[in-house]
Amino acid sequence: MRHEKAGLLLDLARRLGASAEGLTLDEMAQAIGVGRRTVERMRDALLDLFPNLEEVEDPPTKRFRIVGGLDGLFQNPTAEELVELGKAADALRAAGAPTRALALERLETKIRSAMRGAALRRLSPDVEALMRAETIAVQAGPRPFEDEAMISAIRGTIMAMKALSFRYEGGSRPGERRSVTPFGIMFGHNNYLVAAELGQTEPRTFRLDRMADLQALDVAASPPADFDLQDFAGRSFGIYQGGREDVVLRIAADRADDALRWRFHPSQTVEPQADGSVIVRFTAAGMLELAWHLFTWGASVRVLAPASLRELLAQELRRALAAHEA
Repeated sequence: MRHEKAGLLLDLARRLGASAEGLTLDEMAQAIGVGRRTVERMRDALLDLFPNLEEVEDPPTKRFRIVGGLDGLFQNPTAEELVELGKAADALRAAGAPTRALALERLETKIRSAMRGAALRRLSPDVEALMRAETIAVQAGPRPFEDEAMISAIRGTIMAMKALSFRYEGGSRPGERRSVTPFGIMFGHNNYLVAAELGQTEPRTFRLDRMADLQALDVAASPPADFDLQDFAGRSFGIYQGGREDVVLRIAADRADDALRWRFHPSQTVEPQADGSVIVRFTAAGMLELAWHLFTWGASVRVLAPASLRELLAQELRRALAAHEA
Protein backbone atom coordinates (compact mmCIF):
# COMPACT_ATOMS: atom_id res chain seq x y z
CA MET A 1 0.00 0.00 0.00
CA ARG A 2 2.88 2.35 0.82
CA HIS A 3 4.36 1.82 -2.65
CA GLU A 4 0.96 2.44 -4.25
CA LYS A 5 0.68 5.80 -2.47
CA ALA A 6 4.18 6.78 -3.57
CA GLY A 7 3.34 5.80 -7.16
CA LEU A 8 0.15 7.85 -7.06
CA LEU A 9 2.06 10.87 -5.72
CA LEU A 10 4.65 10.53 -8.49
CA ASP A 11 1.88 10.22 -11.09
CA LEU A 12 0.36 13.48 -9.84
CA ALA A 13 3.76 15.19 -9.91
CA ARG A 14 4.24 14.13 -13.51
CA ARG A 15 0.84 15.49 -14.47
CA LEU A 16 1.61 18.83 -12.79
CA GLY A 17 4.96 18.97 -14.56
CA ALA A 18 3.32 18.23 -17.92
CA SER A 19 0.61 20.91 -17.66
CA ALA A 20 1.47 24.37 -18.97
CA GLU A 21 -1.58 26.07 -17.44
CA GLY A 22 -1.68 23.94 -14.28
CA LEU A 23 -4.44 21.83 -12.71
CA THR A 24 -7.09 22.72 -10.16
CA LEU A 25 -7.59 20.52 -7.11
CA ASP A 26 -10.77 19.08 -8.66
CA GLU A 27 -8.93 18.31 -11.93
CA MET A 28 -6.12 16.66 -9.97
CA ALA A 29 -8.59 14.53 -8.01
CA GLN A 30 -10.39 13.44 -11.19
CA ALA A 31 -7.14 12.67 -13.04
CA ILE A 32 -5.83 10.23 -10.45
CA GLY A 33 -9.17 9.00 -9.08
CA VAL A 34 -9.10 10.21 -5.48
CA GLY A 35 -11.27 12.46 -3.33
CA ARG A 36 -10.84 16.16 -2.69
CA ARG A 37 -9.42 15.75 0.84
CA THR A 38 -6.90 13.18 -0.35
CA VAL A 39 -5.67 15.35 -3.20
CA GLU A 40 -5.27 18.30 -0.83
CA ARG A 41 -2.95 16.19 1.35
CA MET A 42 -1.05 15.08 -1.75
CA ARG A 43 -0.71 18.69 -2.88
CA ASP A 44 0.79 19.57 0.51
CA ALA A 45 3.24 16.65 0.27
CA LEU A 46 4.35 17.78 -3.20
CA LEU A 47 4.96 21.30 -1.88
CA ASP A 48 7.57 19.78 0.44
CA LEU A 49 9.12 17.57 -2.26
CA PHE A 50 9.13 20.04 -5.18
CA PRO A 51 10.05 23.65 -4.32
CA ASN A 52 9.18 24.62 -7.91
CA LEU A 53 5.50 23.72 -7.41
CA GLU A 54 3.77 26.97 -8.32
CA GLU A 55 0.32 28.25 -7.33
CA VAL A 56 -1.48 30.23 -10.06
CA GLU A 57 -4.52 32.39 -9.37
CA ASP A 58 -7.42 31.53 -11.70
CA PRO A 59 -10.52 33.03 -10.04
CA PRO A 60 -12.66 31.63 -8.59
CA THR A 61 -10.12 28.85 -8.01
CA LYS A 62 -6.38 28.19 -8.09
CA ARG A 63 -4.19 26.12 -10.35
CA PHE A 64 -0.97 24.29 -9.55
CA ARG A 65 1.95 23.34 -11.79
CA ILE A 66 5.55 22.24 -11.39
CA VAL A 67 7.59 24.83 -13.24
CA GLY A 68 10.38 23.45 -15.39
CA GLY A 69 9.06 19.90 -15.29
CA LEU A 70 10.59 17.01 -13.39
CA ASP A 71 14.15 15.80 -13.30
CA GLY A 72 14.94 12.86 -15.57
CA LEU A 73 15.29 10.66 -12.48
CA PHE A 74 11.50 10.73 -12.11
CA GLN A 75 10.77 10.39 -15.81
CA ASN A 76 12.40 7.16 -16.92
CA PRO A 77 9.83 5.01 -18.74
CA THR A 78 9.10 1.40 -17.85
CA ALA A 79 9.76 -1.49 -20.23
CA GLU A 80 5.99 -1.83 -20.77
CA GLU A 81 5.65 1.85 -21.71
CA LEU A 82 8.45 1.64 -24.28
CA VAL A 83 6.99 -1.57 -25.73
CA GLU A 84 3.50 -0.04 -26.05
CA LEU A 85 4.94 3.02 -27.78
CA GLY A 86 6.81 0.80 -30.23
CA LYS A 87 3.73 -1.36 -30.85
CA ALA A 88 1.59 1.70 -31.47
CA ALA A 89 4.06 2.83 -34.13
CA ASP A 90 4.10 -0.67 -35.67
CA ALA A 91 0.28 -0.76 -35.72
CA LEU A 92 0.08 2.59 -37.50
CA ARG A 93 2.66 1.54 -40.07
CA ALA A 94 0.87 -1.78 -40.68
CA ALA A 95 -2.41 0.10 -41.11
CA GLY A 96 -0.88 2.30 -43.80
CA ALA A 97 -0.18 5.37 -41.67
CA PRO A 98 3.59 5.88 -42.05
CA THR A 99 3.53 9.59 -41.21
CA ARG A 100 2.03 9.08 -37.76
CA ALA A 101 4.14 5.95 -37.23
CA LEU A 102 7.27 7.97 -37.92
CA ALA A 103 6.20 10.62 -35.36
CA LEU A 104 5.92 7.93 -32.66
CA GLU A 105 9.23 6.36 -33.68
CA ARG A 106 10.93 9.75 -33.38
CA LEU A 107 9.35 10.22 -29.97
CA GLU A 108 10.64 6.83 -28.85
CA THR A 109 14.13 7.77 -30.04
CA LYS A 110 13.99 11.05 -28.12
CA ILE A 111 12.89 9.27 -24.95
CA ARG A 112 15.66 6.69 -25.24
CA SER A 113 18.30 9.35 -25.95
CA ALA A 114 17.21 11.33 -22.86
CA MET A 115 17.64 8.31 -20.56
CA ARG A 116 20.78 7.71 -18.57
CA GLY A 117 22.93 4.92 -19.95
CA ALA A 118 22.56 2.66 -16.91
CA ALA A 119 18.76 2.94 -16.94
CA LEU A 120 18.61 2.23 -20.66
CA ARG A 121 20.87 -0.81 -20.34
CA ARG A 122 18.73 -2.12 -17.48
CA LEU A 123 15.51 -1.85 -19.51
CA SER A 124 16.80 -3.08 -22.88
CA PRO A 125 16.63 -6.87 -22.18
CA ASP A 126 13.03 -6.60 -20.93
CA VAL A 127 11.99 -4.44 -23.88
CA GLU A 128 13.55 -6.87 -26.37
CA ALA A 129 11.91 -9.87 -24.69
CA LEU A 130 8.45 -8.26 -24.75
CA MET A 131 8.84 -7.10 -28.35
CA ARG A 132 9.61 -10.69 -29.40
CA ALA A 133 6.64 -12.02 -27.41
CA GLU A 134 3.99 -9.60 -28.71
CA THR A 135 2.88 -8.57 -32.19
CA ILE A 136 0.12 -6.74 -34.04
CA ALA A 137 -2.52 -8.75 -35.92
CA VAL A 138 -3.04 -6.93 -39.22
CA GLN A 139 -6.73 -6.56 -40.05
CA ALA A 140 -8.08 -6.70 -43.59
CA GLY A 141 -9.31 -3.36 -44.93
CA PRO A 142 -8.35 -0.34 -47.00
CA ARG A 143 -4.98 1.28 -46.45
CA PRO A 144 -5.56 5.01 -45.94
CA PHE A 145 -3.66 7.54 -47.99
CA GLU A 146 -1.19 9.43 -45.85
CA ASP A 147 1.35 11.98 -47.08
CA GLU A 148 3.68 13.65 -44.57
CA ALA A 149 3.96 16.93 -46.50
CA MET A 150 0.17 17.19 -46.94
CA ILE A 151 -0.62 16.50 -43.29
CA SER A 152 2.09 18.95 -42.22
CA ALA A 153 0.61 21.64 -44.49
CA ILE A 154 -2.91 21.09 -43.12
CA ARG A 155 -1.70 21.15 -39.54
CA GLY A 156 0.24 24.33 -40.26
CA THR A 157 -2.86 26.18 -41.48
CA ILE A 158 -4.88 24.94 -38.49
CA MET A 159 -2.28 26.19 -36.01
CA ALA A 160 -1.87 29.50 -37.87
CA MET A 161 -5.68 29.84 -38.23
CA LYS A 162 -5.33 30.46 -41.96
CA ALA A 163 -7.41 29.37 -44.94
CA LEU A 164 -6.32 26.50 -47.17
CA SER A 165 -6.61 26.11 -50.95
CA PHE A 166 -6.30 22.87 -52.92
CA ARG A 167 -7.41 21.15 -56.10
CA TYR A 168 -10.02 18.49 -55.33
CA GLU A 169 -10.69 15.53 -57.60
CA GLY A 170 -13.81 14.39 -55.75
CA GLY A 171 -17.24 15.72 -54.97
CA SER A 172 -19.65 17.32 -57.41
CA ARG A 173 -17.01 19.58 -59.01
CA PRO A 174 -13.99 17.34 -59.64
CA GLY A 175 -10.80 19.15 -60.62
CA GLU A 176 -11.84 22.54 -59.21
CA ARG A 177 -9.86 24.44 -56.62
CA ARG A 178 -11.45 24.75 -53.21
CA SER A 179 -10.70 27.43 -50.63
CA VAL A 180 -11.70 26.34 -47.16
CA THR A 181 -11.47 26.95 -43.44
CA PRO A 182 -9.77 23.83 -42.06
CA PHE A 183 -11.40 22.42 -38.92
CA GLY A 184 -9.33 19.27 -38.43
CA ILE A 185 -8.35 15.84 -39.74
CA MET A 186 -10.23 12.57 -39.21
CA PHE A 187 -8.08 9.45 -39.45
CA GLY A 188 -9.67 6.10 -40.26
CA HIS A 189 -10.00 3.59 -43.10
CA ASN A 190 -9.76 6.70 -45.26
CA ASN A 191 -8.34 9.99 -44.01
CA TYR A 192 -10.40 13.16 -44.35
CA LEU A 193 -9.98 16.89 -43.97
CA VAL A 194 -12.97 18.41 -42.16
CA ALA A 195 -13.46 21.94 -43.43
CA ALA A 196 -16.01 24.53 -44.54
CA GLU A 197 -15.95 26.45 -47.80
CA LEU A 198 -14.77 30.03 -47.19
CA GLY A 199 -17.70 32.18 -46.17
CA GLN A 200 -19.65 29.19 -44.85
CA THR A 201 -19.76 27.42 -41.49
CA GLU A 202 -21.23 23.99 -42.35
CA PRO A 203 -18.42 21.41 -42.13
CA ARG A 204 -17.77 19.00 -45.00
CA THR A 205 -15.33 16.14 -45.50
CA PHE A 206 -12.63 15.99 -48.19
CA ARG A 207 -10.65 12.80 -48.79
CA LEU A 208 -6.92 13.43 -48.53
CA ASP A 209 -6.13 11.11 -51.43
CA ARG A 210 -8.23 13.32 -53.73
CA MET A 211 -6.54 16.57 -52.70
CA ALA A 212 -3.53 18.05 -54.52
CA ASP A 213 -1.52 21.26 -54.86
CA LEU A 214 -2.16 22.53 -51.33
CA GLN A 215 -1.52 26.22 -50.64
CA ALA A 216 -1.86 28.17 -47.41
CA LEU A 217 -3.75 31.42 -47.99
CA ASP A 218 -3.03 34.69 -46.21
CA VAL A 219 -6.63 34.81 -45.04
CA ALA A 220 -7.63 34.47 -41.38
CA ALA A 221 -9.84 31.41 -40.93
CA SER A 222 -10.81 29.37 -37.89
CA PRO A 223 -13.69 27.02 -37.06
CA PRO A 224 -16.71 28.26 -35.09
CA ALA A 225 -16.05 28.47 -31.35
CA ASP A 226 -18.67 25.81 -30.62
CA PHE A 227 -17.37 23.28 -33.17
CA ASP A 228 -16.15 19.98 -31.68
CA LEU A 229 -14.41 17.59 -34.06
CA GLN A 230 -15.10 14.54 -31.87
CA ASP A 231 -18.81 15.35 -31.77
CA PHE A 232 -18.82 15.81 -35.55
CA ALA A 233 -17.15 12.43 -36.07
CA GLY A 234 -19.63 10.81 -33.67
CA ARG A 235 -22.66 11.87 -35.70
CA SER A 236 -22.26 9.07 -38.21
CA PHE A 237 -21.57 5.36 -38.39
CA GLY A 238 -18.25 5.58 -40.20
CA ILE A 239 -17.53 8.77 -42.10
CA TYR A 240 -20.55 9.75 -44.16
CA GLN A 241 -22.63 12.59 -42.75
CA GLY A 242 -26.31 13.19 -43.45
CA GLY A 243 -29.66 12.75 -41.77
CA ARG A 244 -29.36 11.00 -38.41
CA GLU A 245 -31.51 7.98 -37.64
CA ASP A 246 -32.50 6.25 -34.40
CA VAL A 247 -31.12 2.74 -34.91
CA VAL A 248 -32.35 -0.32 -32.98
CA LEU A 249 -30.68 -3.69 -33.55
CA ARG A 250 -31.41 -7.09 -32.01
CA ILE A 251 -28.38 -9.36 -31.79
CA ALA A 252 -29.27 -13.04 -31.37
CA ALA A 253 -28.18 -15.02 -28.33
CA ASP A 254 -25.46 -16.84 -30.28
CA ARG A 255 -23.60 -13.53 -30.75
CA ALA A 256 -24.70 -11.79 -27.54
CA ASP A 257 -21.24 -11.99 -25.96
CA ASP A 258 -19.75 -10.35 -29.04
CA ALA A 259 -22.40 -7.62 -28.97
CA LEU A 260 -21.71 -6.84 -25.32
CA ARG A 261 -18.05 -6.21 -26.17
CA TRP A 262 -18.70 -4.45 -29.49
CA ARG A 263 -18.89 -0.70 -29.95
CA PHE A 264 -21.20 0.13 -32.82
CA HIS A 265 -21.31 3.84 -31.96
CA PRO A 266 -20.23 6.17 -29.11
CA SER A 267 -23.89 6.94 -28.28
CA GLN A 268 -24.99 3.31 -28.00
CA THR A 269 -26.91 1.66 -25.18
CA VAL A 270 -26.92 -2.12 -24.79
CA GLU A 271 -29.82 -4.01 -23.19
CA PRO A 272 -29.55 -7.77 -22.48
CA GLN A 273 -32.88 -9.55 -23.01
CA ALA A 274 -34.51 -12.45 -21.15
CA ASP A 275 -34.12 -14.76 -24.17
CA GLY A 276 -30.35 -14.17 -24.27
CA SER A 277 -30.41 -11.71 -27.14
CA VAL A 278 -29.16 -8.10 -26.91
CA ILE A 279 -30.85 -4.87 -28.02
CA VAL A 280 -28.46 -2.15 -29.21
CA ARG A 281 -29.67 1.45 -29.66
CA PHE A 282 -27.83 4.48 -31.03
CA THR A 283 -28.39 7.56 -33.17
CA ALA A 284 -26.22 8.10 -36.23
CA ALA A 285 -25.99 8.97 -39.89
CA GLY A 286 -24.27 6.84 -42.53
CA MET A 287 -26.84 4.09 -43.02
CA LEU A 288 -25.10 2.64 -46.08
CA GLU A 289 -21.88 2.11 -44.15
CA LEU A 290 -23.88 0.59 -41.30
CA ALA A 291 -25.61 -1.78 -43.72
CA TRP A 292 -22.25 -2.91 -45.07
CA HIS A 293 -21.03 -3.54 -41.52
CA LEU A 294 -24.15 -5.52 -40.61
CA PHE A 295 -23.25 -8.01 -43.39
CA THR A 296 -20.53 -9.28 -41.03
CA TRP A 297 -23.12 -10.26 -38.40
CA GLY A 298 -24.92 -12.55 -40.83
CA ALA A 299 -28.25 -13.97 -39.63
CA SER A 300 -27.48 -13.01 -36.02
CA VAL A 301 -28.68 -9.43 -36.44
CA ARG A 302 -32.20 -8.06 -36.95
CA VAL A 303 -32.83 -4.41 -37.81
CA LEU A 304 -35.78 -3.29 -35.68
CA ALA A 305 -35.50 0.37 -36.71
CA PRO A 306 -35.45 2.36 -38.85
CA ALA A 307 -37.37 0.64 -41.62
CA SER A 308 -35.23 2.47 -44.19
CA LEU A 309 -32.10 0.75 -42.88
CA ARG A 310 -33.81 -2.67 -43.04
CA GLU A 311 -34.82 -2.00 -46.65
CA LEU A 312 -31.35 -0.75 -47.54
CA LEU A 313 -29.73 -3.83 -46.01
CA ALA A 314 -32.09 -6.13 -47.92
CA GLN A 315 -31.37 -4.21 -51.14
CA GLU A 316 -27.61 -4.52 -50.70
CA LEU A 317 -27.95 -8.22 -49.89
CA ARG A 318 -29.98 -8.78 -53.07
CA ARG A 319 -27.34 -6.95 -55.14
CA ALA A 320 -24.55 -9.02 -53.64
CA LEU A 321 -26.53 -12.25 -54.15
CA ALA A 322 -27.26 -11.38 -57.77
CA ALA A 323 -23.60 -10.66 -58.45
CA HIS A 324 -22.43 -13.97 -56.92
CA GLU A 325 -25.16 -16.08 -58.52
CA ALA A 326 -24.26 -14.62 -61.90
